[in-house]
Amino acid sequence: MSQFKFVTEMNNLVTMDGPLTKGPPPRWQRKGQENYQSSNNLSLNSSKQKSFSTSITKTPTKSEVKSKKTPTKTPNKNRSNGSKTPTPNKTASKTPVADRFIPVRSMSNFDLAHYKLSQNEDTSDSPTQKELQKAMFENLHGANIDSQKILSYTNKPPTAPAGFQNPMRVIYTQTKTPASVKSNNRYIPQAPDRILDAPDIVDDYYLNLMDWSAGNVLAVALGAHVYLWNAGTGNIEDLLELQGNDYVCSLAWIQDGDHLAVGTTNGTVELWDCGRAKRLRVMDGHSARVGSLSWNSYVLTSGCRSGQIIHHDVRQREHIITTLSGHTQEVCGLKWSPDGRYLASGGNDNVLNIWQSQTGSHHTNNQPLHIFTAHQAAVKALAWCPWQGHVLASGGGTADRHIRFWNCNIGSCINSVDTKSQVCALLWSCNYKEIISGHGFANNELIIWKYPAMTKVAELTGHTARVLHLVMSPDGSTVLSAGADETLRLWKCFVKNSTKTKTGVQTLEKPSILKQCIR
Repeated sequence: MSQFKFVTEMNNLVTMDGPLTKGPPPRWQRKGQENYQSSNNLSLNSSKQKSFSTSITKTPTKSEVKSKKTPTKTPNKNRSNGSKTPTPNKTASKTPVADRFIPVRSMSNFDLAHYKLSQNEDTSDSPTQKELQKAMFENLHGANIDSQKILSYTNKPPTAPAGFQNPMRVIYTQTKTPASVKSNNRYIPQAPDRILDAPDIVDDYYLNLMDWSAGNVLAVALGAHVYLWNAGTGNIEDLLELQGNDYVCSLAWIQDGDHLAVGTTNGTVELWDCGRAKRLRVMDGHSARVGSLSWNSYVLTSGCRSGQIIHHDVRQREHIITTLSGHTQEVCGLKWSPDGRYLASGGNDNVLNIWQSQTGSHHTNNQPLHIFTAHQAAVKALAWCPWQGHVLASGGGTADRHIRFWNCNIGSCINSVDTKSQVCALLWSCNYKEIISGHGFANNELIIWKYPAMTKVAELTGHTARVLHLVMSPDGSTVLSAGADETLRLWKCFVKNSTKTKTGVQTLEKPSILKQCIR
């Protein structure tokens, strides 16, 4: 390439905005001119004939573009209105619809756009700000500035062709369902699986009149009687009947056997071998009724109406080990933790005490480890978390209505929920991370809560009076509620999912630790 030709082409590149009057025409113009001259469908007027250098730089008109058979590569732009005239393309049918829509600049209000983009974020109504607002209001012909948009559209964006799918949509629609959501979608029957009559059940908030053994036998106290109902066979047995005006105040099964502890109104605790239907011994020490009982291996702990708590070693003749004085009124809630480290006691004095067991023994120290006074009513409902042995759930009476969760290792409250009604009983589920509560006035219902969010999973209604007691079946699938309406209702609310391994109710056949050692 000669130096003169190189300089000429460089000058043409610099002056791209003007017409190309010097040097050879570009390749796309030469090809367009050849097609333009060889077309049989076009006729050129003699008055519009120009020189070669002039004709190759002219852009064809709209009518000329429409009449062409072969499209050119020169884009035809109508710069008067800012719109673009599309040029035919062989691959246009295969190109998907664009994912954006460009607004029309001529329809935009640039004065309004400049004001909205440059206005100060300060919303103070200063005199200068008011004058500026007034001036803008007048200049914008009374338009509402807040409701105006910077960009405006004349037409809706074109629709996608039939069968076109946006591949980006899969990213937002294909999500995995969390395990917690799946568990909430399980079926929970709203009606009880079975209803049993419980005539003469004592309607007393402070008593504990039911317990379900590991051998799948339910013990229920009805007045002066204690009945045993075998949930596997359906057999009912009348275990005992107290004499005179005495009645049963509390029941508690030992963890791994068929021995039942019975608290009475005269302050005694009776120990029964239910396999032989025989009373083994009577343990005294209380001056008033025994409304709460709890086992920790061979140590039986009892709570009295006077506020006194006694640890009994049922293997020894002198059964009283320790006497605790942490309450000033009746002890209505008493629960050992599953690992035996802590004992929780709740009283009618609105106090919740946490007692720590002595090292190497199954009874506690004489002084409480923690004293909680957050409840504003009697603390009867107590339940230890099965997967966090140091977490305790407690429920308050009518004046409190709260379920509170405690970390007993550090002595702090984890969470608190207002249930809007009296909390009579609490149970943790072993199959799900949920807790169920039994309530009194005003709805007399059972509520299943998701833990730790404490959102309601289900509300089970049917009792016409307050729910006094709750017990859980050995397999953790069924909850039995006892109401003041003299009915017992069985709710299959914690049945395991079918995808999990099914475990039936297993009767423990191993001998009791009390065999051959009870006097």
